[in-house]
Amino acid sequence: MNLTDAANFRYSTKEFRTDKKIPEADFQQIKDLLRLSPSSVNGQPWHFIVANTDEGKQRISKGTQGMFVFNTAKVLDASHVIVFCAKTDFDDAYLNHLLAVEDRDGRYVEQAHKDMMNGGRTMFVNIHRNDLQDTQHWNEKQLYLNIGTALLGAAALGIDTLPMEGIDVEALNAEFGLREQGLTAVAIVSFGYRKTTDFNATLPKSRLPETEIFTLLS
Repeated sequence: MNLTDAANFRYSTKEFRTDKKIPEADFQQIKDLLRLSPSSVNGQPWHFIVANTDEGKQRISKGTQGMFVFNTAKVLDASHVIVFCAKTDFDDAYLNHLLAVEDRDGRYVEQAHKDMMNGGRTMFVNIHRNDLQDTQHWNEKQLYLNIGTALLGAAALGIDTLPMEGIDVEALNAEFGLREQGLTAVAIVSFGYRKTTDFNATLPKSRLPETEIFTLLS
């Protein structure tokens, strides 16, 4: 499947089969994509809560109650469900942790390279921590890069998905103690396989034409 085919295959799945589970090898590839996704200054400001059991999905479905109950079945019926969480802040301990992991992984041949990366990353982090004071928002933008990577990667594997912002973030934060960990829930993505009765599966895609959204410079 080429990328255009994968993009056309992907749609917002409204009904998931309950009798078909994602093979472990395929889901491992999705987890790999989540870990390898790009982020600004390699900040990796995310955490993922994964459920593939009825008990785990029930816990996540607590974020789809009340006004969001229309999303409950899309959580409970899916093969796997992921809560995408963003860090609410960057502290110096976390920045030092990132640097140590990069060093361990062989990113720095010379100390000067390590110092340059540390200085550059700290500069950008401080812009958001101190000047713009929007660190959580910045981190959530990085998280959406990750969500997009996962959606396209799943489509390339023939796996259907549904990203959901229609969730009770604070209910999920309370259920999993996320605020105490310096995290907040942002979105849920369900993974699985479409039912033949899903009305959205047969509808044509509707996107703005190339002539409207691209400016080609000569």
